[in-house]
Amino acid sequence: MSELRYDYSVFEKVGLEEEPIGVRYGFFRPDDVPPLEQDVKASICEIMRLSQKENRAFYFSDENTETCVGKVIMGMQDFGGFAESGHIGKELGVFEDHRCNHNYYHYVEKLRRGTCNYVSFAPLSKMPYEPDVLIVTAPPAQGEIIMRAMTYSTGELYKSVSSGVMGCSWFLAYPYNHQEVNFVIPRLIHGPHGRELYSDDTMIISIPYRWIPTVLHGLANMPIHLTGHESKEKYYAEFEGILADLGKKAENP
Repeated sequence: MSELRYDYSVFEKVGLEEEPIGVRYGFFRPDDVPPLEQDVKASICEIMRLSQKENRAFYFSDENTETCVGKVIMGMQDFGGFAESGHIGKELGVFEDHRCNHNYYHYVEKLRRGTCNYVSFAPLSKMPYEPDVLIVTAPPAQGEIIMRAMTYSTGELYKSVSSGVMGCSWFLAYPYNHQEVNFVIPRLIHGPHGRELYSDDTMIISIPYRWIPTVLHGLANMPIHLTGHESKEKYYAEFEGILADLGKKAENP
């Protein structure tokens, strides 16, 4: 990681159980990571999880077998009329009627068609490139630290944009298209939930490249563990003490 522009080692301060995954979208075939094996048949969210669980880097392309909508979300293929008709979601029980599912397709985030031929996945310690989207998976206690690092020097709002299906749309395509940090709860999304990819208390936080320096700055400079989070007693003692001190100063500003 010494050749990278930024120092990602500050993530070690958070104590994440699983390494973040750097995702890169490419028009040309990568020469710094190997291809995913042809015998792997999985959804793109399972493929990303494979990189994380097996701690290895590889790239995925239209040459691989993808079992869900990953190639569509990555701009490699188009939805078929059968899918967009909405009947799949109705049969899954996610939507009341096919027209409800059909309406959802107006919101699906995808990379622009034909702009991405290869998607590289790499754990942080094996990442040979600056990622387009950095994916962090963590329980809320650690997810709070990552989100706070984003807002620490900006005051930016936390945002979660997602839906009951097509989770990859929201943690892979949406943050890249809109350049916004997004977080989703896998348990709320049909595919990651049904495939049992993460524990029930997991957050997926997606950090697009424009926000990576800001998050790294926050992690490097802010207090990682807040006194007010140690216990309810410490929270009230600290908060009331701050109010008292500021109130006294305000008497003679």
